[in-house]
Amino acid sequence: MSSPNGSVGLIRGLGLAGAISLNVGNMIGTGVFLKARVMTCNTDSPMQVLAVWFLAGALVLAGALSYGELSAMMPQAGGEYVFLRQAYGPRLGFLYGWTYIFVGRGGSLAAQSVGSAIFLNMVAGGAVEAFSAFGLSGLSLVSVAVIALSGLVNCLAVKNTGRLATLVMSIKIGIVASVGIAVFAMAPGDWMHYTLPGAAGVCQGVPDSARGGLMGFGAAMIAALWGYQGWANLAPLIGEVREPGRILPRAFALSTLIVAGLYLLANASYFYALTPAEVASVPASSSVATIALSRFLGPAVAAWMAAAMLFSSVGAIHAGIAPTMRMPYAMALDGFFFSPFRKVSSSGVPVRSALLIGSWAAILSLTGSYDKLTDYAIFAHWLFYGLTAASLFVLRRTQPDAERPYRTWGYPVVPGLFVLVTLWLLLNTILTVPSQALFGLGLIALGLPFYFYWARRPAA
Repeated sequence: MSSPNGSVGLIRGLGLAGAISLNVGNMIGTGVFLKARVMTCNTDSPMQVLAVWFLAGALVLAGALSYGELSAMMPQAGGEYVFLRQAYGPRLGFLYGWTYIFVGRGGSLAAQSVGSAIFLNMVAGGAVEAFSAFGLSGLSLVSVAVIALSGLVNCLAVKNTGRLATLVMSIKIGIVASVGIAVFAMAPGDWMHYTLPGAAGVCQGVPDSARGGLMGFGAAMIAALWGYQGWANLAPLIGEVREPGRILPRAFALSTLIVAGLYLLANASYFYALTPAEVASVPASSSVATIALSRFLGPAVAAWMAAAMLFSSVGAIHAGIAPTMRMPYAMALDGFFFSPFRKVSSSGVPVRSALLIGSWAAILSLTGSYDKLTDYAIFAHWLFYGLTAASLFVLRRTQPDAERPYRTWGYPVVPGLFVLVTLWLLLNTILTVPSQALFGLGLIALGLPFYFYWARRPAA
């Protein structure tokens, strides 16, 4: 395939299994092992926690179905950048790309790399933390090494990236499923735990404003959606998917259903093994899955869970770099990023973008500024998700005759509900943590000077 300037372009080498694997790999990180504690504090009820996981999955599925139509209609590298540009103009498309590269994905990759180093240190009995070289701690060196290795692997042809993602996804599914099945099969649990409250729990670090009522339920939804974060990360890769009109809608929907089923299984098992108060009292430095498994495997399970979370975190980095490195490429093709990023390797991969993304994530991992970025970026992410789903209505009106190999099931109700619930979540964030919302908007606005710079430059 050739790009507009006549050079080698992206290659459509990603099949259905690879597309599903990359999306599932993006979603399954460490949230499924960690978020039950906070969500129990938010809602005070195991059944409400499970309901939140279900509703969050349903919301993500509605978004995935909406993305299916947009992706099949505009199967170009860049995903939301392309959708938003077509619906609202280049400025909003650029601001999405800016936020995606430098805030959302950059911060997430940095956080995942540091998490990987911490998990490896746990597996190694503290040996990583005790090591240092070149003026950097062992944890920092491992963080950078994980990003570098993942970036290098993503420089392979996209079909090879898809094959590796399929292997990683299979192991991740096995890990999450085995946690849920093992707890139900062997833990000395009690079904009555589902009827108990969690008010007596310690709830370390959970503010009173996010406990109970509608505000608490909304906070639990945000926590669950962080667990599903990555559900749309296939979008920037759609320029490399074979038969996009057939594969993309299926990949978005099936990956969401797989992850939702696994999350419900795992979280249901936690409350079978532990009372809600015990779940709410799990230290922030530990995981609910570790405590639940230790009920029948003993304290040795901590090392096993650390290894599982290490694999899950590294897999999420691999699956996260792949779509992120397509964004600078897509923006450069439109003249809204540095022109050298238009070029791809002989195997059809934007290698220069991989170097940029990896370097930026590594810098963030060393500076330690990723935590606030990921906290503040969740507001920006869902703002853009809502705008993207709303673009369905805009494009149905402005481009009624455009080819649509797939039309969103349940339109206009399904995308409409997604937009309305997203709006409620954004308003809930503004009311409960206004600083997070304002800072998220500020991070988006930082991209405006760069937009005006590229918009005024003559086309190359």
